[in-house]
Amino acid sequence: METVTDLTPLGAGLAIGLGAIGPGLGIGFGVQAAMNAIGRNPEASGDIRNTMIVGLGLAEAIGIYAFIIGILLAFG
Repeated sequence: METVTDLTPLGAGLAIGLGAIGPGLGIGFGVQAAMNAIGRNPEASGDIRNTMIVGLGLAEAIGIYAFIIGILLAFG
């Protein structure tokens, strides 16, 4: 019979792996939309770039949360 500690590395890996899918897709779609917007209106590139960087930072925070949960599962 498997104990809880035997499945801990699997849970940590799943937390990090699945937690990285959403931010990865979000960052990709966000950059795509920003590049399309800059291509259509190059004069607004500064405002678009600043907004994109803030949005990407918020999306990346979700991936960091998943990483922290994975570390807590592995070593906690």
